[in-house]
Amino acid sequence: MATTGGTDRGYEWKAVTLLGLGFGLLGFDRWLITPLFPAIIADLGLTYQHLGIIVGVLGMAWGLFCIIMGNVSDRIGRRKVLIPSIIIFSVLSALSGFTAGFVSLLVVRVAMGVAEGSFGVTSVAAAGEASHPRRRGLNLGLQQSLFALFGFGLAPIVATQLLGVLPSWRWVFVVSALPGLVLAVLLVRVIREPAPVAATAGDVRWRDLLRTRNVLVAMLGLLCAMSGVFVMGAMIPNYLVDYLKLSTPQMGFVMSAIGFGGFLGEFGVSGASDLVGRRPAMLLAFIGAAAFLFGFMHAGASPVLLFVCLFGSAFFCLGILALLTGPVSTEAVPASLAASAIGLVAGAGEIFGGGVAPFVAGFIGDRFGIQYTLDLALGGLVAGMAASLFLRETAPRRTAVTDAAPVLPAAETASPR
Repeated sequence: MATTGGTDRGYEWKAVTLLGLGFGLLGFDRWLITPLFPAIIADLGLTYQHLGIIVGVLGMAWGLFCIIMGNVSDRIGRRKVLIPSIIIFSVLSALSGFTAGFVSLLVVRVAMGVAEGSFGVTSVAAAGEASHPRRRGLNLGLQQSLFALFGFGLAPIVATQLLGVLPSWRWVFVVSALPGLVLAVLLVRVIREPAPVAATAGDVRWRDLLRTRNVLVAMLGLLCAMSGVFVMGAMIPNYLVDYLKLSTPQMGFVMSAIGFGGFLGEFGVSGASDLVGRRPAMLLAFIGAAAFLFGFMHAGASPVLLFVCLFGSAFFCLGILALLTGPVSTEAVPASLAASAIGLVAGAGEIFGGGVAPFVAGFIGDRFGIQYTLDLALGGLVAGMAASLFLRETAPRRTAVTDAAPVLPAAETASPR
């Protein structure tokens, strides 16, 4: 991928670091609500179904605007999307603490999804453009890994600890806005606009992207992976407290496993795919995620064993997210359509895996019991194993191609591979 920053090693690491911190704040602001939800339920009189809806609508808005704004940033540039969106989602996170009931909280979280989806897809494209092709998998994994560390690792710990210090859960949301506003200033000073990426983006034909085999496989795989990780992220806090009867601090400890495991997995799986190939990494990651989740479902009320199993499942599951939205999507199309492809893949995964799946999980939790929501997550991961078999290999080390951009052929799906 020929870009302005691609051969500048100093800029590469500064860009990946700042964009990674931004992606981390996406995770923190998005998932701060789930460890706070037991307190929110008591204050606002909500239910598991409300939790599923609140998590789901943010995911659907995120997914829709991944698709829209990925193409927009291909045409107008990265900075014009990155800077406004990080400011907006930070302010909206604070406004979550001023809501008075379900409807107002729902409206704020939908608007957050719009801003976060816009930042997320554009930041991945910008990080890919700043990276050398042979480090693309590792860099995009590192960038996206902070979503897991901040969102699933630090958010439960910070939220549960601040609840004991601040007057109420509302002030936790207010405090969460400050880091994003600081980061916006740093992004203004550091992030460059790449060499013109809009040569073909304005004429993008969505049906051509949808005829690209790896785009289709990545969309399906991401849906499966997100059905796993976002159902776990939304429902496990109440599963631990209400079903296994763990204390709130124990719940925060166990939930942090998603963050720490996912943090290592996002750059571990994606980085390993630079060496072993995208397809083997995807298949093995789905197998590992499903096996560890199965162990979690049968671990009983042991916080340590629960932590270990959830750590392992998150390592592989979030590693799949980084792999598919990062190097797989980036390498599937020409450079000028990178954000469009990433947006389409991430958008489909968010809408169905991050949006519809929590809705379904909330319904299952209310009607049958919170423990049965994990069966939905496990089913998604098993389905992902089958999807992995259809991925075409694109890792530069495995294909001996490092700089040539792919073309959108009219009959790509006719390839026998």
